[in-house]
Amino acid sequence: MNYSKLSSSSYKSLLSDHLQNQRVDEARTVFDGIPSPDVNLYTIMMTCYARNLRLDDALKLFDKMPMRVRDTVSWNSMMKGCLDCGDLCKAKKLFDEMPERSVVSWTTMIHGFMQFGEVEMAEHLFREMPTRDIVKFGYCLDKFLSASLITFYANCKQVENACKVFNERRHKNVAVWTALVTGYALNCEPEKALKVFRDMMASGVLPNQSSFTSALNACSGLEALDRGKEIHSAAIKLGLGNDSFVGNTLTVMYSKCGSINDGISAFTRTIEKNVVSWNSVIVGCAQHGYGMLALTLFSQMMRVGIKPDEITFTGLISACSHSGMLQKGRSFFKYFSQGKIFEVKQEHYVCMIDLLGRCGKLEEAEELVRNMPLEANSMVWLALLGACRLHSNLDVAERVVEHIFDLDPHCSAAYVLLSNIYASANRWSDVSRVRGMMKRKGIVKQPGSSWVTLKGLRHEFLSGDRSHPLSETIYRKLDWLGVKLKEYGYVPDQQFALHDVEAEQKEEMLSSHSERLAIAFALVSTADGSTITVMKNLRGSKLDKAKKEKESKGTLRQQHSCIKDHKDATEKKLSIEVLRKKKTNWSNAMARYVLIKPSDETRYTKSEMEYSKVITAELECCDDQKECSEELGSRVDKLVTE
Repeated sequence: MNYSKLSSSSYKSLLSDHLQNQRVDEARTVFDGIPSPDVNLYTIMMTCYARNLRLDDALKLFDKMPMRVRDTVSWNSMMKGCLDCGDLCKAKKLFDEMPERSVVSWTTMIHGFMQFGEVEMAEHLFREMPTRDIVKFGYCLDKFLSASLITFYANCKQVENACKVFNERRHKNVAVWTALVTGYALNCEPEKALKVFRDMMASGVLPNQSSFTSALNACSGLEALDRGKEIHSAAIKLGLGNDSFVGNTLTVMYSKCGSINDGISAFTRTIEKNVVSWNSVIVGCAQHGYGMLALTLFSQMMRVGIKPDEITFTGLISACSHSGMLQKGRSFFKYFSQGKIFEVKQEHYVCMIDLLGRCGKLEEAEELVRNMPLEANSMVWLALLGACRLHSNLDVAERVVEHIFDLDPHCSAAYVLLSNIYASANRWSDVSRVRGMMKRKGIVKQPGSSWVTLKGLRHEFLSGDRSHPLSETIYRKLDWLGVKLKEYGYVPDQQFALHDVEAEQKEEMLSSHSERLAIAFALVSTADGSTITVMKNLRGSKLDKAKKEKESKGTLRQQHSCIKDHKDATEKKLSIEVLRKKKTNWSNAMARYVLIKPSDETRYTKSEMEYSKVITAELECCDDQKECSEELGSRVDKLVTE
């Protein structure tokens, strides 16, 4: 066909028709028949090649393009095509060769570096950028550019600039809104992230998987269970409740907010389970003390062909640690250390040392640290020092703290743990010496706090705190609880009041512990029978366990049966334990994937047994379930059941 008599607009229309119907070769035939294609036609054809991942054809056409025809737009289009095809080096080469660069050129290249994880290069290029006030010059009208700039500014900790870019115009594109929600969440401003998410919904912009993921992460940061449930409901209404990305984030969110039952349910409803799905539920079960369930989940994970990674390993050792399964923990550590599946890192040694310490194997833990193939960091030694605190072993503690101070002379946790060990041994002169050292060096101990979130508001308490508006009511409730506890035989263990004061003062200090204040506030602020979740900012101690086991007896168990024991994502314990019972109609017989010996069944809690059967049944009923690897499954069975 002769195209020589057609106008430029006709050529463009003809090319667009072929391209919309994915007829790339036919479009090229039309293009080759054009006598003198202009820059717009060249750009359309190059962009088409790039979108169809035919980068070589796009570059050849760009090289064929006469220099007099090329303009900044064509250079930018070719550079973006390289980035879309995954070739950062060629994009950077084009950027360096450009005779003239616009703001779009700079921001496209910056976005490319961010897209490939080269944050330092992106920051370096941004500093070299001649015109940084992009909003002032009105270049944010393009949704791609807006989203890129918001993401860039957020990653550079410049959230105000990200907000300026967003406010340049009224956006209706979900990518731009999601970029701002994610930016606030990444910069530890979860309240603002949730506000932007609400505004997005109110503006009629429907969230996608990334939007829900960022919003749920913000809920995790706030431990805002109620808000998380609202966003979960919205995801279900939009048909994304069972999406892999959303489901994984829901599992993490519910676990961090103390609702592990809902986290497990979110996991079972996720249709396409990947390694992140399994890791999320295994780590969640580990943190909540569902040790045997975590190991059973690992067995099922291996049987459906999902390869474990470093996070899986951390979750398994943590599960063994929180459930006192020393031999299983040793077996897993040996299996992964010798299996060469991945490199064993410092955090894995921290978990293993924590397990040995909880089980009273201090000598073995110290030997493990000294025989590590890599140099132990301060976190490894701190784990060992924490074990010394647990078992009041002063000799090992004094050796360990020397290593910590060599690595980090201003480690406040080491000073506090050492001071507490001296206090438990009634060596008050040494306690004063350590506290004096902290004061001279300007080292400040992080105060322990506990908090309850009600109706979206966080109510935080310190030990002996009287700043809350309901303080009088809270302390009256505490006094009432104290009387009831003593009636049922509770006696405070004063060894945990680490101050050289009289016994009466020690008891008073223990009675106004931050957890007690948070629990008392929740009891006077919520209806009878409602669930109370108390969060802590510091790792729990024996005080938590000993005190709460006694407090959970008698009248409190009857009157407040929904108060829950919870450990958050950083493995920190909290308050009164009464786990809510969940009824199920599943068969009492163990399903064939629950890989434990009959003699070990008693190690499961009732909830663990129920959820094992639920998860197993759902896996067996899944139509697209992968073929089981019996050999690998048998090896894992041996680890779990030995």
